[in-house]
Amino acid sequence: MKQAYSFATILLALTIGVAAQTTPVPTKSEAPGTAVANTSKVAKAEPAPAPRSAKSEGQATKPAPAAANKLDEVLNAMDKTAASFQSLEADFEWDQYSKVVDETTVQKGVMYFRRQGKDIEMAADIRSTDGRPDAKYVLFTGGNVQVYQPKVDQITKYNAGKNKADFESFLVLGFGGRGHDLAKSFEVRYAGDESIGGINTAKLELTPKVARVKNLFELITLWIDPVRGISVQQKFQESSGDYRLAKYSNVKMNQKLPDSAFKLKTTGKTKVVTPQG
Repeated sequence: MKQAYSFATILLALTIGVAAQTTPVPTKSEAPGTAVANTSKVAKAEPAPAPRSAKSEGQATKPAPAAANKLDEVLNAMDKTAASFQSLEADFEWDQYSKVVDETTVQKGVMYFRRQGKDIEMAADIRSTDGRPDAKYVLFTGGNVQVYQPKVDQITKYNAGKNKADFESFLVLGFGGRGHDLAKSFEVRYAGDESIGGINTAKLELTPKVARVKNLFELITLWIDPVRGISVQQKFQESSGDYRLAKYSNVKMNQKLPDSAFKLKTTGKTKVVTPQG
């Protein structure tokens, strides 16, 4: 029997590489797990999202012609990329900031995306944490999210179930997803241009419309390279003050990726854990 998990649990596993709350915490590399606890508290309180959404809408109506035209140009570029998108490989740096302890945990590695028919597969090969070697693998394929920790030789597995399509649409934010589809789930605001890593990007601010996403992330910011129609930086902000800043470089699009990138390199003794949802 497949275990049903909350949208929050699986989304955090995908976007931050957090294993389960029940997973052993052997090293400092697992510190992002505290974000799960913080998020639970945010979900109960939920004080701020509505005012921010209203503010964003108000700001979007003032510079209508220039901002609207620029926004449409960026969304069109994303649409064009989505039409031919097959795969992507990129180096990443994830900066996970916890406001309570005022600390940032930095993880680095390589991320892979590919379309398999109508499905999306994603793999994140985390290779270091805070400058130290630290192997961890996050895999989304076949409707399952798996977080493998070689140090404890354990896989934490979640089944997306009926929410599979929702998670896939979240994964392709800025990576092969249609720009104009963003309006289905977010209030989208063009927030100006900004140079990121020498690339002139368009900054898009996304305020979630759906409560279960809003409870997790108060605001999501994408820095889109309008030439390639993909994001080179993303920021997921919680109302608690915690956030994850994701930076991408050495991006390679539509090249054949090895099947091994989407398989966990386990041992014969690997333990599989399916925590209670």
